[in-house]
Amino acid sequence: MPKLEKKRVLDAPVERVYDILNDYMSLPVWNIVVNEVTQLEPKKYFLKTNVGDITNIEIENIPYKKMTSKQEGSPMQKIGYIFEPKDDKTEVTIWTEFELENQKGVLDIAADLFMKSLKVFVDFVMTGGKPQDYKKIFEDIKKAY
Repeated sequence: MPKLEKKRVLDAPVERVYDILNDYMSLPVWNIVVNEVTQLEPKKYFLKTNVGDITNIEIENIPYKKMTSKQEGSPMQKIGYIFEPKDDKTEVTIWTEFELENQKGVLDIAADLFMKSLKVFVDFVMTGGKPQDYKKIFEDIKKAY
C-alpha cells in the first residue's frame, strides 16, 4: 500500500499542537478542507469536506506522541500524526496510506494544504488569537511556508 509523509516544525509546544489535532470538533474552524463535523460515537466522526463526506475512526491515540485514524469515503485508508518535541517547538509528521499509487500527487497537495492550515492556525493561537476569532482564508494558507 503506498504511503506519503510530510513534516513541519510548528512554533508551539507539543501539548498545544496535540490538543488542536485531538479536538476533531474544531476541524471546521481551521482545516481548509473540513466544513462540518458530527460526532457519531466516541472516536468516530463524520466530516463534510470540500472533497466529499468522510467518516474518521480513531484507532490509536497516545497523547503527545501519535494519533492514527482509519477513514471511510476517502482515498486515504489511514491517516496519522507523529509529534516530536523540539524545545519549545513541535515537529509534526502527517502520514497517510492509500490504495492507488496514482493518488499520490493529489494527496501530496492535500497534505501540504493541511499542514499549512495547521501552521497558520497554530501561529494565530500562539500569538494570542482566540480560536473563535480565527478566519480561515485560503490565500493566507496557500502562502504559508
